[in-house]
Amino acid sequence: MRRRRYGSYEDNPLFQKIIELIFILIGSAIVALAFNLFLLPNRVASGGVSGISTIMDAMFGFEPAYVQWALNIPLFIAGVIFLGKQFGLKTLVGTIFLPFIVYLSKDMDPITKDPLLGALFGGIGIGLGLGIVFRGRASTGGTDLAAQIIHKFTGLTLGICVAIIDGLIVLAAAIVFDIEGGLYALIALYVTSKTIDVVQIGFSRSKMTMIITNKEKEVQHAILHELDRGVTRLSAYGGFTNNERPILICVVGQTEFTKLKELIKSIDSEAFVTVMDASEVVGEGFKRS
Repeated sequence: MRRRRYGSYEDNPLFQKIIELIFILIGSAIVALAFNLFLLPNRVASGGVSGISTIMDAMFGFEPAYVQWALNIPLFIAGVIFLGKQFGLKTLVGTIFLPFIVYLSKDMDPITKDPLLGALFGGIGIGLGLGIVFRGRASTGGTDLAAQIIHKFTGLTLGICVAIIDGLIVLAAAIVFDIEGGLYALIALYVTSKTIDVVQIGFSRSKMTMIITNKEKEVQHAILHELDRGVTRLSAYGGFTNNERPILICVVGQTEFTKLKELIKSIDSEAFVTVMDASEVVGEGFKRS
């Protein structure tokens, strides 16, 4: 028995591009609103170009949207020059559209004047918006492009480059505002990264099991026909006996894991089972990429 495969917008390239553009516009708008409603009024500079614009607004009174355009557009051009044209039109749309929404929503009343709430909910909003933009297979440019340029010419990992840039922005926030301002910025930065993970991967977790059993055919048949899950058989050899001991690999949803354990135990109570968390599973029976 096989699970039915449903069609998706990926089957239609034009529709796919339209959906991705909608993701970029909606995600950029959410980022801009989170910035104006939570981060900027509470002076939370949580990294990135938005953090720089918050600091510039506090120090010199510069309009944040203008600062973001002034930084985003040259960084996009530099990215095309040094890294190639892979960024494309979608990233350019996010680069221009996000500051535009920041400018349009600049007179909206902040939802909270509590810096901690601003950091928490601003971080959630930024992460939600960026996650949606990433689902549209684009980015909003900014310091991500700067990190990629540094990565290319220094050999440092991309993660370290991003951490260095965001760390310097948070440090500047601590100097311009105060230590608490820097700590609030760190909170927002952390919440943003976790929210992006949730949007990209979701709350659900799957389990990947590796099964070593003397009754491999029975276990394999039960997984395929009773659990309705795929199973992969790998050839392996025991380290002590050097006898062939095939390994069965199966990925199941969180709710199916208990049934899988009971199924294995009912067939071979002495089976050796290793279980690992799988944060994202793409393919038949799970989600499409």
